[in-house]
Amino acid sequence: MELPPRPKLFDFHGVSMIHHFTDNWENIRNFQARPDDILIATYPKAGTTWVSYILDLLYFGQTAPERQTSLPIYERVPFLESDFHIIPPEPDPHPSVHTGTELADKLSTSPRLIKTHLPVQLVPKSFWEQNCRIVYVARNAKDNAVSYFHFDRMNQAHPEPGDWNNFLQRFMDGKMVFGSWYDHVTGWWERKQTHSKLHYVFYEDMVEDTRRELDRLCSFLGLSPSAEEKERVRGGVQFDTMKKNSMANYSTLPIMDIKISPFMRKGKVGDWKNHFTVAQSEQFDGDYKKKMKNTTVQFRTVV
Repeated sequence: MELPPRPKLFDFHGVSMIHHFTDNWENIRNFQARPDDILIATYPKAGTTWVSYILDLLYFGQTAPERQTSLPIYERVPFLESDFHIIPPEPDPHPSVHTGTELADKLSTSPRLIKTHLPVQLVPKSFWEQNCRIVYVARNAKDNAVSYFHFDRMNQAHPEPGDWNNFLQRFMDGKMVFGSWYDHVTGWWERKQTHSKLHYVFYEDMVEDTRRELDRLCSFLGLSPSAEEKERVRGGVQFDTMKKNSMANYSTLPIMDIKISPFMRKGKVGDWKNHFTVAQSEQFDGDYKKKMKNTTVQFRTVV
């Protein structure tokens, strides 16, 4: 299948975007959330699929186990702003993936699990009006930048990443799809102070102690699974297990070239040390200090 040329970034309401995520904007803006919807919000490459999978197993792992083997995660947890009309691999003649809003509207599950990478100010207002529960996942900037770099190398639907040095500069400048990491994580952190149904999770905490973070998540969602059930979920969402799972690792999407880099690469905290030079790290730290000086949110780059 011939892939389209790589897209170019443009400014969209003050946020760097590509047309794939803005062409369906009227439907996104007017999307009707339901009170029991759960929105999974993240900056790209911060643990979105991980948390999506955890929530899907918590809610439907026992009641609808066939989902785990028959439906890829991007159909179980629609990507709200996606405008990809994905053609499934041959020989399936029936494309089943439509825009994110169409997929979300078609979901028969309750609650509906929906994911977004939108910065807080662009989230459809119905999610706030319906007082939906939101799980926001944040990852430290250095690891997030590294993961995003490898993702852009293999994802033909994103702009060409260029070399690591130029990519890192772009990351610091906020010239990324979905805009600035700094604005994203701080914008959602500020909203958490006033929206009681927003659970802010750190990727590093999940890596350090998945069991503890699972307990916190269940408490936020008002779920009380048995100890066995929680253990089953924890086992199912181990990084190496998910990496091998074709329903979780995006290997079924032709636009993702896993020969260049797997969608799920390492899932580690601190891999940035294998990419940043000492000079890059120092420059990044100085810039980070300036950009993050007015927020109380704090990240760890090691665990």
